Amino acid sequence: MAQKSGFFKKLIIIILVFIGIGAVLKAGSGMFGEQEKKLTAKNTILQLEMNGVILNGKRFLKNLKKYSEDNKVKAIVININSPGGSVGPSQEIYHHIKKVREELKKPIVCVTTGVMASGAYYSAVACDKIVVAPGALVGSIGVIMEFANLEKLYDWAKVSRYSITSGKFKDSGAEYRGMRADEKELFQNMINEVYAQFKGTVAKERKLKDEVVSEYADGRVFTGAFAVKTGFADQEGFLDDAIKLAAEMAKLDKKDYDVFEVPKKKMSIFDFGDKDSEDDLNSLAEYADLLKGKAAVAAGITPGVNVEGAVKYLLRAKYLNQPLYMMPGYWE
Repeated sequence: MAQKSGFFKKLIIIILVFIGIGAVLKAGSGMFGEQEKKLTAKNTILQLEMNGVILNGKRFLKNLKKYSEDNKVKAIVININSPGGSVGPSQEIYHHIKKVREELKKPIVCVTTGVMASGAYYSAVACDKIVVAPGALVGSIGVIMEFANLEKLYDWAKVSRYSITSGKFKDSGAEYRGMRADEKELFQNMINEVYAQFKGTVAKERKLKDEVVSEYADGRVFTGAFAVKTGFADQEGFLDDAIKLAAEMAKLDKKDYDVFEVPKKKMSIFDFGDKDSEDDLNSLAEYADLLKGKAAVAAGITPGVNVEGAVKYLLRAKYLNQPLYMMPGYWE
């Protein structure tokens, strides 16, 4: 017991030291850090990445705003590999992509060779064109809201939990009891409303009839080839095809433009507490792996934890009782 307590004390000290050093390095990064990569070509196609679960979208939106306003940027390509995520952030990304497209009059092409599902697809329909690999996973137009009923587990553990509320719906979805019929109806109505928003946006932006959208908007995931065939995407292709299309839409000569890929922010233990670092699951898993690795090396132990699985579990728990534009099965 004493040995275990000593290990955790060492671990906490190590983490605090890393965070303290990171704060100092961050404070001096403007003076001693690497200079930021800047746009140089007169005619530039901006390449942005949207990866992982959409939790808040802050980093993507910051990059979109920062670089799209540069006069040297003539077109934008958004490379997507995401199963979707939170409803509000997905809608916010859609809103700002559309705003850039309409106000700055710059063509925007979205492309995926992996996954463009649910909230990520919602965001993508704001683009002028959608390019998909024939075998990519697209669609999953729908809404999901998960709950956990731990009432029997609490009974088994002889734990009594309750709450004092100001109204009958204040603890709706609580894990310590089952759900009443009126509560299920309440949540179903909420899901139906958000679902209607999704379908309406897809129909409007893709210029599809409501009945066509409704036929396939049952949560199913379909291939890129099927998405093109049914009008949910514009053409089959890959990243280079999307860049070529964006250049053509911007009327750029193929020898007269550069592609500027926004540098990926490298995760560091020094980014602890930075809200932008929580933007997607990949960053969270990368951060957790880094933290585990550094702490393990310093403490002289061998890491053996499935960090990405743990992060997925924690995120799934965090987003219980919230409507999600999320591809089914991703948390599993």
